[in-house]
Amino acid sequence: MLTHLNIKNFAVVQALAIDFQQGLSVITGETGAGKSIAVDALGLVLGDRADNGIIRDGTERAEISASFDISSNPLAAQWLDAQGLEKSECILRRVLSRTGPSKAFINGSAATLGQLREIGESLIDIHSQHEHQSLLNKSIHRRLVDAFAGAGTLAETVHQHYQQWHLANEELSQLKEALQSQTEQHQLLRYQLEELDELGLQPRELEQLEAEQQRLASAGNILASGQQILSLTESGDTNNCSSLINQAIRLGDNINDESPELTNCRELLQNAQIQITEAISSLNHYLSQVSIDPQRQEIVEQRLSNIYQIARKHQIQPAEIDLTHNKIKSAFVQIDGIDDRIAELSEAVKECHQSYLSNAGQLSKARLTASRTFDQQIATHLQTLGMEGCHFITQLSPLENTTISAHGMESIEFLVSTNPGQSPRPLSKVASGGELSRISLAIQVISAQASAIPVLIFDEVDVGIGGGTAEVVGRMLRQLGNAGQVICVSHQPQVAAQAHQHLSASKNINDGQTDSQMVVLEEQEKIAEIARMLGGVKLTEQTLAHAREMLLGAG
Repeated sequence: MLTHLNIKNFAVVQALAIDFQQGLSVITGETGAGKSIAVDALGLVLGDRADNGIIRDGTERAEISASFDISSNPLAAQWLDAQGLEKSECILRRVLSRTGPSKAFINGSAATLGQLREIGESLIDIHSQHEHQSLLNKSIHRRLVDAFAGAGTLAETVHQHYQQWHLANEELSQLKEALQSQTEQHQLLRYQLEELDELGLQPRELEQLEAEQQRLASAGNILASGQQILSLTESGDTNNCSSLINQAIRLGDNINDESPELTNCRELLQNAQIQITEAISSLNHYLSQVSIDPQRQEIVEQRLSNIYQIARKHQIQPAEIDLTHNKIKSAFVQIDGIDDRIAELSEAVKECHQSYLSNAGQLSKARLTASRTFDQQIATHLQTLGMEGCHFITQLSPLENTTISAHGMESIEFLVSTNPGQSPRPLSKVASGGELSRISLAIQVISAQASAIPVLIFDEVDVGIGGGTAEVVGRMLRQLGNAGQVICVSHQPQVAAQAHQHLSASKNINDGQTDSQMVVLEEQEKIAEIARMLGGVKLTEQTLAHAREMLLGAG
């Protein structure tokens, strides 16, 4: 429950501290006295947007803090625990500054407006005097029925499954469209890939084939020249280079001189002999691989012809075939992978749709069951609010079989017939302003009864009613207060008389500055305030007696 509200420099309030009690607390006062300031301040501390204009004139910042006892509020305690915050109590604080952004705190730790709104959803439910206008919006009808049915979590699950289905189905459609537009390209890539796979060009094969083709084409000249080289280097002729170098080595060995120059000469001659020997060995090995083979030459030249032909088709150099092959393979796999992704997404769409139907079916049943009870309770409350002939219906209209909606398998709309014999029609086409206000009040009271939120605030929801109807509204609110905490801003003495706690707002002018205050009334003060509400500024014994009678009849 809300235990304390502290307001500084907010609107026309300089400083205000209010302690709230369990039960029904009613705030009354003259028009313009600041009755709704407490509600507005609570809205800000719960994350509503604000501008600097709300800061009291002549001051630089406004501050609002609200304290809550959450010993019986497990949802709020769980949220605080999940955020790593102290959960023995909950203190929300909001600071507005003229020179910078607003600041928010939860139990002393800095917080965002989003976090204030999140924790606020488990602390307070505010019903405003303009809420009946929202009843003209069908989406509000759906939310009210889901809340009454306790199906908010189930409705959110349905929405999530719809989102999953929608995203998967959208991607599936895009891929199918892409595949259709790429069919011709896919076929071309398949043909090119098969052709390159069939060619099967190996690493360095082109280089080796070109070298082999050159050897085969000039095999005769190679063999003749090779034999001449061998005859000049190692034949039995004493004039070959190997024999001549050997002679030079022997002659050098006969010179009896160890000078560095001669020693260097000997080493060079020996190295030359070694290199000639290695050259002869390499040449013999090379010539052993060279043969005049017309059949092999034809095979090599045909292979090269195939390679060159493929290169011309792709308008590339033969050496670039391998790179082109890899690019085509990558492009083909990318397009070819669309089929796999389409199959995968098709299965995902099917699974999401089945999950959606399962949860949406449960939601439909919950809505149908709840709507019947909801309509019965609305009818009962409308009778007590002076609308005996009013007939209220929650219409659930199934969507077409092919339609899948983010909010379930039916549309929900409130219909009403305000006169006997009149067919139920949408609220916007039937109900007058006063009727709509009373219908809204009945819905708010019933919704509040079904709410798990411990603090309910009604801001002048009784506007436009009076007399016996106002007394009924007061009893309704007191009944709600008996089960929890209700704070109500009201103009109606019949409502104020039902309060467990009565607060009065007043406006004073000091030193040219307006200051709004709010105090808790004692018994005699309650009588005087209710008498004022009944009869105006001048209190008479008659109005005072009437006020005492109303207080005695409360409960």
